[in-house]
Amino acid sequence: MRIALFDSGIGGLTVLSHARRVLPSEEFLFFADRDHVPYGTKSVSAVRGYVREAFRFLVERQKADAVVVACNTATSVAVEEMRQLYDVPIIGMEPAVKKALAQDPDRRVLVTATPITVNGEKLRRLLSDYDTKGLVDLLALPGLVEFAESREFSSARVEEYLWNTLSPYELSKYSAIVLGCTHFNYFKDTMRRLLPKTMGFVDGNEGTVEELARRTGLTTAAAGTEMAPCEFFESGRPMAGQEALARIESYLARAARMEQIV
Repeated sequence: MRIALFDSGIGGLTVLSHARRVLPSEEFLFFADRDHVPYGTKSVSAVRGYVREAFRFLVERQKADAVVVACNTATSVAVEEMRQLYDVPIIGMEPAVKKALAQDPDRRVLVTATPITVNGEKLRRLLSDYDTKGLVDLLALPGLVEFAESREFSSARVEEYLWNTLSPYELSKYSAIVLGCTHFNYFKDTMRRLLPKTMGFVDGNEGTVEELARRTGLTTAAAGTEMAPCEFFESGRPMAGQEALARIESYLARAARMEQIV
């Protein structure tokens, strides 16, 4: 099966890293819209236009059999429209609020995402369904997207940014931080140094891949060393140069390391 993963930038590689290891017999395409990253600080209408362009490329030109929108921002504003336009399985991502609250129904949860996701109707509906005790707080972290795109993960600037944005919260009262943007997973080691040990990480990556398998009739395997092949595209242009592919591999290697941090 030809499976496309789409993101505004390189955040979706954290999803791809897992998907290629649990679905090693499939064929993947990865589309990073780096001409327009970040999405989370742009207008809703602009993001919808970028998503339409990406889907035209992936479904109409590349003949993808299924598309994973590995971007919480794009999911929140454009997935429903894409499902009306294309007759292929389309799997979106949303902050893993339900999962975090299920792990501890009595302590607070900090949901981090981009500004569009934090202020969007889709997240408000999600909270209405699951946050019946009013335990969820929302925090936009747009700076992490820009740090990730420039491969700056554990610098003093990153720590200062996180410390300043997290400081208003009494973190000892929280059971989890929800990583509601795929870019945020790259910073788990830095966050782990700043957060209380009692505060765990929750994200939607594994659940998204499980939903992909369910919707397409595939069976996931235990994650191993074998990885499915993948073609990489940057805003519709093939990424084939040695330097570009080495950059992708460095992100994938970091994503795999971050997956082990809880």
